[in-house]
Amino acid sequence: MNEQVSLNIKEVLAYAVENVGKINDSVKLSYPTLVDTFYSSTNYQNVWNKAGQWLPMADSLYNFIEYSNYYGLYPADYNFLAIRHLRNKLAADSMARKDAILWTNLDLLLTDGFMKVSQHLKFGRLGRDSLYPKADSMLSNLLAVNTLKSVVATRQLVPVLNTLEPKIKGYDSLKLAIPFFLDSIDRKNYSKIDYPDKDSLALIYALKARLAEEHFIRPGDKAYSDSVGLSKAIMRAQKTKKMYVDGKISAPLIRRLNMNWSDYFKKIALNLDRYKRLPDPMPERYIWVNLPGYYLKVFDNDTVYLESRIVCGKPETPTPQLNGSISNMVTYPQWTMPASIVKKDILPAVKQDPGYLKKKGYSLVDSKGNEVDPYKVKWKKYKDDIPYNVVQGSGDDNALGVFKFNFFSPFDIYLHDTNQRYFFKYNTRSLSHGCVRVQEWEKLAAYISMSDSLANTSKKPVSYNMDSIHNWLAAKAKKTIYVRNRLPLFLRYITADAFNGKIVMYDDIYGIDKRITDKYFAGK
Repeated sequence: MNEQVSLNIKEVLAYAVENVGKINDSVKLSYPTLVDTFYSSTNYQNVWNKAGQWLPMADSLYNFIEYSNYYGLYPADYNFLAIRHLRNKLAADSMARKDAILWTNLDLLLTDGFMKVSQHLKFGRLGRDSLYPKADSMLSNLLAVNTLKSVVATRQLVPVLNTLEPKIKGYDSLKLAIPFFLDSIDRKNYSKIDYPDKDSLALIYALKARLAEEHFIRPGDKAYSDSVGLSKAIMRAQKTKKMYVDGKISAPLIRRLNMNWSDYFKKIALNLDRYKRLPDPMPERYIWVNLPGYYLKVFDNDTVYLESRIVCGKPETPTPQLNGSISNMVTYPQWTMPASIVKKDILPAVKQDPGYLKKKGYSLVDSKGNEVDPYKVKWKKYKDDIPYNVVQGSGDDNALGVFKFNFFSPFDIYLHDTNQRYFFKYNTRSLSHGCVRVQEWEKLAAYISMSDSLANTSKKPVSYNMDSIHNWLAAKAKKTIYVRNRLPLFLRYITADAFNGKIVMYDDIYGIDKRITDKYFAGK
């Protein structure tokens, strides 16, 4: 039987490589060439069965695939239905167990499923983009083949597969919370609400019907007849779904009500894949900014050193995701207005009244740094861009507040204080023009100062500390502070976190989740 299965594997693979993975009319391999690469290295010996017997290692892989949703994966992606059908047939039919073709197909499907599992555990399922270049295909293929060789050699499947996952606290917390999520989630599929809806009355009726489906409105409830009762029902829904409780109809509320259990699972799967696109390993010290979570954390040797609320970009001026490192800090910074704001807000205003800039405390500056009289500019000839910078002088009323953290990026954004500190009390804080406003900016500056001092190995002392920073702030002096030991920075879009074993979902403020799930998780 072993000899015949081995001959079959070689023959079937040759056909599959030439026919886009097909091994028969109903079964298709995802990685025929990769599967052939592995078997050619073993002289096409069968791996998962011997002498017409299902091996313990095959049981391990079968169980892993069956429960792969605990890893944010989908069993159907790894030939599970076809493998289960063959397994059941071989278990129930003694004549089938003598059929070498069935054992051949089973071996190939298990190997193909393993290859795909290992790719998804290591690299995720998302495509290439400017921030996350996909791993070199040759490198990823070699990793899958070598991982299977390691499993065959050690007979340890799950421990070997676990080595492929990212060693990141956020990833581990989210993955470990999946069993509780799957056990507790309501698996009913509820009706969808059209939003926005030109017919406001139709929206109200649809919302009431949807709230009633989850018993946030009960028979005879005043929510059916008055706005106060509806507001209370909305508050019950918001509280249950761990949203900000205000009793108001909003886009985030409708988005959350329109999600069913499979949408929540897609969100978890997507965010686990986002962690797989981070550097491996992560730096020992770094700043982590989660945009939809509206928070900043500083990690020091896998410990959260400090946390802060943030304000990020509005949906129309979203904060980009990026990698960077803090290169310098500035006390009492000036704000050079981004071209997008100049085009949208400033140019229309100065065409009406060139004195608008002075009224707002802005200066017009040319490329040489010279201030320009706005009354001498022929504004009507400009439609989009202007050959000047619009600058707001430093001071307590400056949009950047009194402190700024600079890092290189092509987007002209930074972390900074703000003159609108009351924004931090809001629950929805996508309110800026794109930069990230940091509530605990002073604690962040103190951490960078301390790190720069501790990391200094030269005889020359660091040229600043928090005392000097406080002195410059007290004097309202503009001072650029260069950071020797640059602190890595990651601006990310994580919409599912886990705390104390429970998953917390954040609103998809920029609509990124929807675009990605529509592309990579369609039909799930």
